[in-house]
Amino acid sequence: MCNLYALTKSQDEIRRLFEVEADRSGNLPSLPGIFPNTAAPVVHVADGRRTLSMYRWGMPSPAFALKGKKTDPGVTNVRNTASPHWRRWLGPEHRCLVPLTSFSENEALPDGSHPPVWFALSEDRPLACFAGIKTEGWTSVRKVKDGETTDDLYAFLTTEPNAEVGAIHPKAMPVILTTDEERDTWLRAPWSEASALQRPLPNQTLIIVTRGERRDTG
Repeated sequence: MCNLYALTKSQDEIRRLFEVEADRSGNLPSLPGIFPNTAAPVVHVADGRRTLSMYRWGMPSPAFALKGKKTDPGVTNVRNTASPHWRRWLGPEHRCLVPLTSFSENEALPDGSHPPVWFALSEDRPLACFAGIKTEGWTSVRKVKDGETTDDLYAFLTTEPNAEVGAIHPKAMPVILTTDEERDTWLRAPWSEASALQRPLPNQTLIIVTRGERRDTG
């Protein structure tokens, strides 16, 4: 389950590739380690324009997962799109692109450790994006010390892994969109069409670019 990724290309490169028409993200630094429950940029459609905004990583958890708990740090990865909890957020108005340059999966080693293994499309870590879902103005307690907050939230879909990811993490990989056509379909098409994008990248599409660090600065 991908709970750590990086975005190390410039803000201008992000705007160009994802055809951003409005930028609400402020001065966006390099983000070599993006962790759950923190803010990161997403591309969504607002007022008919592709917009770059900062959202918090972790969609609202299902009710059953919150029983007996005082906080909801959010769900980072979404697999079961047939669930009534997630179906409400599958329409185009709740979809987004989540820019990335690399992502990690934890490898189980014989000594019991689980260090990150970082994947990218090539050694130079070109921009791509996860197929994301989002919601705005959600009020909850994310952390006890912060109390109740109202946040714009996102997560991204996962699917069965391809060969490269499956060798490290056999359960799942993020849904990654790599072409203009796929990105446009994700942002605008009905779910009956967009759902076909919930599939792994072809084998030999990804490479391992580094191991064992909680940041990817390459």
